[in-house]
Amino acid sequence: MGLGLVLFILLISLALYVFYCFCAKRICEKCGVNPGVLIWIPIANLVPLLQVAKMPIWMIILFLVPIINLIIAIIMWVKICQARGKSGWLVILLIIPIANLIFLPYLAFSE
Repeated sequence: MGLGLVLFILLISLALYVFYCFCAKRICEKCGVNPGVLIWIPIANLVPLLQVAKMPIWMIILFLVPIINLIIAIIMWVKICQARGKSGWLVILLIIPIANLIFLPYLAFSE
């Protein structure tokens, strides 16, 4: 039973990661940035997202610093929302449980 549970959790985690990457890919494409293969590689997927946000690529280093990474992530997502033509205040959804699950699909699939 323990191995089955671990495999189930791994499968769900993989499915969520693939969905996250697909949504990020759609966001990049809608903003005119070709994400290429980088969007599917952990940490490297920040490169196309930072390009969409028009932020320098070296800011990936700041994602490795605790607390600073939260501030940079919020700034990045505010700029991505604005690049998609949405309000920057939409980022508040990231903080609200359950609502944060619809944030990325909303940005990816809305017109």
